[in-house]
Amino acid sequence: MQISTKFTIAVHLLTAVAYFSESQKVTSDFLAGSIGSNPVIIRNIMGQLKEAGLIDIKRGPGGVTLEKKLTDISFLDIYKAVETNSEEVLFRFHENPNPLCPIGRTIHKSLDGALEEIQKNFEVELSKWTLADVYENSLEELRKEKQNE
Repeated sequence: MQISTKFTIAVHLLTAVAYFSESQKVTSDFLAGSIGSNPVIIRNIMGQLKEAGLIDIKRGPGGVTLEKKLTDISFLDIYKAVETNSEEVLFRFHENPNPLCPIGRTIHKSLDGALEEIQKNFEVELSKWTLADVYENSLEELRKEKQNE
């Protein structure tokens, strides 16, 4: 399984909004520069985050703002907002196991419980981490950089 870069881009985007929104207008162009990505990609992800209720976007002087506190935005919230297949099961079955083979006809039932448990644990782990964790880690890294100057 591989999660697309949209997840980490969204975490970066939300962390940058939290960090910069008090001191300047945060726009898709500004965020694209921070992330190192095309502004169109950033606007698409911003649209998904807005639809999920995580950010607000105001044209003109408003810019992007968070709609929730950092502690109230979990990795699971972000994952569900930007990963287009997040509502589907993590593991997909191959379509044509041989029903005449004893393993082929039982593999689906044999794996179902384990795969459901893995997906549940994945979602539980994502829900343990919040944007506040990333923000605090970012501030700590900035403090370390400043000490090493």
